[in-house]
Amino acid sequence: MAYLNKVFLIGNLTRDPELRVTPKGTAICSFGLAVNRQFRDESGTARDETTFVDIEAWGKQGELVSKYLTKGSPCMVEGRLRLDSWEDKNTQQKRSKLKVVLDNVQFLSRGPGGGASAPAGDMGGEPAEERHSAPPPRSPGRPAPAPESAPGLEDDVPF
Repeated sequence: MAYLNKVFLIGNLTRDPELRVTPKGTAICSFGLAVNRQFRDESGTARDETTFVDIEAWGKQGELVSKYLTKGSPCMVEGRLRLDSWEDKNTQQKRSKLKVVLDNVQFLSRGPGGGASAPAGDMGGEPAEERHSAPPPRSPGRPAPAPESAPGLEDDVPF
């Protein structure tokens, strides 16, 4: 039997990310994501429904989320569901909480209309302005592309 535990969410952070570090030095970043759904009810009235999801990001991705995202920042999260269970110390009741463990994140920016539009980061990578500051490296076996000739210049250059 096949199993699948995969979640894709696009929303806005509900609070600033909280970064902790384990005794072994692994970063853990926790934040909340608000995901909106628009629909029409039986009477045809437009309605909004918001779902609040807790997200946990580990390692380098947790550090990047903590560094570049703040409350209200739009992002896309790819991850898996995890159920945490524990016993409440005060009431001795069993408690549980469903959260998303982040696998990849894509930072989004707000367009002129105020909604999330163009990607500003790559899943787990640096923001676009850092990633695209230099041309991508060429593989050693591939020659550099030939520059286009300017209009009016001869193609035959005597070398």
